[in-house]
Amino acid sequence: MDLTQALAPKSDQIDAADLIGSPPQIFTIASVSENVSDLADQQPVNIRLEETSKFYRPSKGMLRVLADNWGKDVKLWAGRQVELYGEPEVYFGREKRGGTRISRLSHITARKTTLVNPRGGKGGHWSVDPLPTAPTAPPEPTAEEVAACVEVDQLKAMWKRSGPERRAQIEARVDALNNEPQREGS
Repeated sequence: MDLTQALAPKSDQIDAADLIGSPPQIFTIASVSENVSDLADQQPVNIRLEETSKFYRPSKGMLRVLADNWGKDVKLWAGRQVELYGEPEVYFGREKRGGTRISRLSHITARKTTLVNPRGGKGGHWSVDPLPTAPTAPPEPTAEEVAACVEVDQLKAMWKRSGPERRAQIEARVDALNNEPQREGS
C-alpha cells in the first residue's frame, strides 16, 4: 500500500511537508489573486498552479523574489514557471517548521539575487537561477507546405508533428508521390 496520499497534509496550499524529501518540482502559474484567509498578513497572495489544485502562498521573502524577477504586475506572471522545494531549516516565528523556497524561475536570463528579510528581520539575500523553458515543438505544417513537398522523408518528418487532419493529407501526398511515373534519368 502506498501511503503518499494518506500522509499528505490537509491543506489548500502547497506546504513544506509536500516538498521536503522530494526533488524540486516545477509548477506553472495559472493566476494570482489576493489571499483573504487568516494568514493574509504573512502570505498575502494566492498563486494558482496548473499542476495541482493547491495554491502556492509564498512568504513575503519569496514574494519579494518573484516581484524582483518578474515585476509587480501579477497579470504577467500567468504561464511562467517556478521551481519549488521544501527547506526544513525555515523558521516561522521562533519555531523551525520548514518552508517552501524558490530555486529557479522561468523568464530570467541569469542568476539574480534579491534582498529579503529572513529570520529575525536581519537583511539577507536570496538567489534564483534561470529555469530553462521547454523547447517549443515545431509548428504543424500548413496544407500548402505539404502540397509543395516532393521528398517522402520530409513528409515523414512533417507527419510526426501533425494532427489527424494534416496526417491524412500527408499520407495522400506520399501515396501520390509513390504513384508518380518515374521520369527518365531518375
